[in-house]
Amino acid sequence: MTITAAALQLAFTDDMDADIAATVAAVRDAAGRGAQVILPPELFQGYYFCRHEHDRFFARAFPTPSHPSVIAMQAVAKETGTYIPCSFFEADGPHYYNSLAMIDRRGDVMGVYRKSHIPDGPGYEEKFYFRPGNTGFKVWDTDHGRIGVGICWDQWFPESARAMMLMGAEILFYPTAIGSEPAEPNLDTRRMWIRAMIGHAVSNVVPVVAANRTGVEEDQRFYGNSFIADQRGDIVDELPTDEQGAVVATFDLAEVRANRASFGFFRDRRPDLYARLAQDI
Repeated sequence: MTITAAALQLAFTDDMDADIAATVAAVRDAAGRGAQVILPPELFQGYYFCRHEHDRFFARAFPTPSHPSVIAMQAVAKETGTYIPCSFFEADGPHYYNSLAMIDRRGDVMGVYRKSHIPDGPGYEEKFYFRPGNTGFKVWDTDHGRIGVGICWDQWFPESARAMMLMGAEILFYPTAIGSEPAEPNLDTRRMWIRAMIGHAVSNVVPVVAANRTGVEEDQRFYGNSFIADQRGDIVDELPTDEQGAVVATFDLAEVRANRASFGFFRDRRPDLYARLAQDI
């Protein structure tokens, strides 16, 4: 079985209708290049609003069935026959989450994942808006293999990737919003981010797909550099910082599975020694 995956890299205007429409167009373009699973960036309905703490931004959240991003991705998934992990700002009664709706090729929502790890720091003040996810990690069976999806800050935690692998994931997807650090203008975390993600690919022998936004939003520049790495950690397609578009790659999952078995990482695991990992510091 093969899977052709794509990650979209877009700059946003903060006009929700325009930004969602641009994402729809990018999905169509990626589907035209043969992509079967297409990953937009994190919270693509507009600017990354979490750089501020303002109660007015809660108006950007909607329940899953009525969220404009989810509705638009359902329509284009059905139109193109593709699977779309759709990041969105979810309202659930009085609770708010940074969530992802997994949409199948018929346009149906297969399930929702709520971001497990919520960052808090200058320019990325997500704890003001989002509760920690209560869904646990998720994987989904598609016509093209079983996929796992984490959201942005989840990608810095090796436990997230390993948990999805132990649930049978065959390829990992991460929608992302990462860029400059407003409080530390000389700190460039781009290379750290890429190395962390490649580490997941290598230590789990699994392809990794990363979709980031690009462009300048107020005084914050997003890194772009969306990429796809293969199961050996080699980048097989990537975009530079300022370019919009899609990265696309095809993987033979039987070959990936054989590579994973031959490396022996899962054979040689010692869960009997790992109890400390589940304890608070």
